[in-house]
Amino acid sequence: MKTISSLSLLASLASCAALAGGVPTVTGVTMTQAGDSRCTTISYTLANAPAVVTVDIQTNLTVAGETRWATIGIDNFADFEPGSDVWRRVEGDGPHTITWKPDRTWPEHKIPEGGIRAVVTAWPITDTPDYMVVDIARAALPNTQRYYPSADFVPGGVLANTDYRLNKLLLRKIKAKNVPWTMGSVREGSRTAAAEATHEVTLTNNFYIGVFPITQAQFNLVQTNATKSFKFTDATGMLPADTMTYAHIRGSANVGNVWQGVSSTYMWPNAPYPQSFLGILRSRTGLDFDLPGEAQWEFACRAGTVENEWNTGKGIIAATSADANLPGCYQSNASGRTAIVGSYAPNAWGLYDMHGNVAEVCLDWYEADISAYNGRINVDPANPMKTLGGLTRSNDDIHIARGGSYLQQAHGCRSAKRNDGYAAWNPNEQQGCRVVCTAGLE
Repeated sequence: MKTISSLSLLASLASCAALAGGVPTVTGVTMTQAGDSRCTTISYTLANAPAVVTVDIQTNLTVAGETRWATIGIDNFADFEPGSDVWRRVEGDGPHTITWKPDRTWPEHKIPEGGIRAVVTAWPITDTPDYMVVDIARAALPNTQRYYPSADFVPGGVLANTDYRLNKLLLRKIKAKNVPWTMGSVREGSRTAAAEATHEVTLTNNFYIGVFPITQAQFNLVQTNATKSFKFTDATGMLPADTMTYAHIRGSANVGNVWQGVSSTYMWPNAPYPQSFLGILRSRTGLDFDLPGEAQWEFACRAGTVENEWNTGKGIIAATSADANLPGCYQSNASGRTAIVGSYAPNAWGLYDMHGNVAEVCLDWYEADISAYNGRINVDPANPMKTLGGLTRSNDDIHIARGGSYLQQAHGCRSAKRNDGYAAWNPNEQQGCRVVCTAGLE
């Protein structure tokens, strides 16, 4: 047995944990490799549990005469033994272990003395890592989600690993809590002033949002108790779930393939119908999945851009083929149908298909004129547009659908465009959805 030098991240804070309000810390990291088997055990001590624990395996490289530590890459150390205390919520103060079999993934799996180290990090459960992977297969167990600190750590790669569009959900953390921003548009081309009136927004929580819209494979994997037909299909299952309604996603039951009206019993802020897509998804995963409020959706779509038509910071030209080079699936480049999710470049926060493909149903009810919201504060999703400022809704049935679709030109897919969705039980081929959850984030 050989003990390798390792690193305990935040170890210097261990003695100050009490002063830091019980921040979880890791100390005493060691890495031991067992002879010819190459089996490697990483041991650490956790204080102020529970915490989400992540790890990086680093080697020292010499670049331009300077020696520095660099990761060996997640694909070289993703294969940890089941039960290892890593990538997940870890309970209990005291010693914990991670078992790594480097011979399975790292061709150069003999670890040189002093040439490799383990960096173990503990994350508060209210501020977990940036990416979360949730297994939604029928045999999945609740509360078994895995966490990764960046896209570079997502096993297999965000796009290369098709699991994230077939049988798992990949979600990105959006740090939105207490960030004041202006929702709506001021001078975007083809804007509708009343429907896109600007108003100040401060969101009350950070949240996770799907990196991709829900695909047909994912919807059918979850919603096993109902028959759902789609406008477009292909062999991959990775086209977005289309022809969706609020009733399909959150509401009541179906008879045959006709989804019936949505009982107010299952309208937000009440929990979804237990046998709806979201109801089953919640039960299967143990997480508080829901549709995004439209303020959540627009904040995530913009990814820090302000008053731009497109979340890349680009402006649109007109409703012509001249806009066909924008990253999104809309009329000028859609060939009359939806595209496999992830076919176009993501925004700055790594979210795909926020422009075009399918318009994404949100929690909020539609209002054609929201100019009275000016000067008011929207703390969504605690108060979606339904209740903002006590304004009266003109239609109880119509929910917002954001982002535009493959049938709309670029101006209909802008970040601020508020599409009037269809009645909660009326399917339309242009509609799909994306999910959010807090998973304990504050």
